[in-house]
Amino acid sequence: MGDYIVRATAADNQIRAFAATTRELVEKARLAHNTSPVATAALGRLLTGGAMMGVMMKGEKDVLTIQVKGDGPIGGLTVTADSQGHVKGYVDNPEVMLPANALGKLDVGGAVGHGMLRVIKDMGLKEPYVGQVALETGELGDDLTYYFATSEQVPSSVGLGVLMEKDNTVKQAGGFIIQLMPFTDEKVIEALEKKISEVQSVTSMLNQGMTPEDILNELLGEFQPEISEKVPAEFHCDCSKERVEKVLVSLGEKELTSMIKEGNPIELKCHFCNSGYTFAPEELKELLKKSR
Repeated sequence: MGDYIVRATAADNQIRAFAATTRELVEKARLAHNTSPVATAALGRLLTGGAMMGVMMKGEKDVLTIQVKGDGPIGGLTVTADSQGHVKGYVDNPEVMLPANALGKLDVGGAVGHGMLRVIKDMGLKEPYVGQVALETGELGDDLTYYFATSEQVPSSVGLGVLMEKDNTVKQAGGFIIQLMPFTDEKVIEALEKKISEVQSVTSMLNQGMTPEDILNELLGEFQPEISEKVPAEFHCDCSKERVEKVLVSLGEKELTSMIKEGNPIELKCHFCNSGYTFAPEELKELLKKSR
C-alpha cells in the first residue's frame, strides 16, 4: 500500500497519535516543482505534517493551510490539506542550495531561517481559525510542536523526516504527531517524554522497513496503542482550467483587453502543482465578454 496515515489512541485515551509514510507524495511534489534536495526535505516535512493535521479535522469540507515565512534563502512554504489525506504545497525558491549542517544533514533550518509559522483552518464557520507562532528552529517538526503547545494549548511531539537518494529522488518520508489529553497522568507524561527523547529519527525507522503502525508501537508500545483509522494520503491538486478562467475574469476588462492586444497565447501556472493552462487570444476574447 502506498502513502497512508494512521490514527491511534493509547494509555486509555490519555494519548492520541498519528503516524504517516509519505514517500510517494513527497516525490510527486519534488517532480512537480523540480526542488533541490534541501527544498524537497523542507517541503516534504511540511506536506507530511500538513497531511496529518488535515486528517485531525472532522468535516468533509474542512481545509487547513500552513504558511511558513522565514528570512532564509527558501523564502516561504505553503501547504494545504483536507480531512481526506489530500495535500499539496510549494516553496518560494525551489532551487535553493545549501551545504550540509553540522550533523551532515540537509540544512532545512538554515534554508527556512527565522520568521513565522501560521496555521489557517477553514471549517465552514464565518471566520477561519488562525494561529501564529514564531519559528523555533526552522526545522519544521520543532516548529509545529511549538505551534500546538502555544496556539492550541495541546502538549505535542512532532517528528518529521525526508531521506534523499544519491540521485536526489526521495528515498523515505514520513512523520508522527503525538498529543497529550488534558487529563494525562504525570507518570505517563514522564515515561513518554523519556521514550521520545531516546527514539531514533523517523527516516531511520522508515529506512529499516518500519510502517506507521510500527512507528507508533515503537513510541507507544508500553501504553497499548490502538489504531482506529488508516487513511490513504496523496499529493493532490484540485486546480482546473475552469478555476484559472475565473482568475482571469477577475482581473477585469482592462487587463484582459491588454492581453488580447498582444495577440499571443498566455500560460498561467498553478502555484501548488505547476500545471500550466494555456489560453489562446480567441479564448481570452470569450472571457472578456464574461467579465463585462
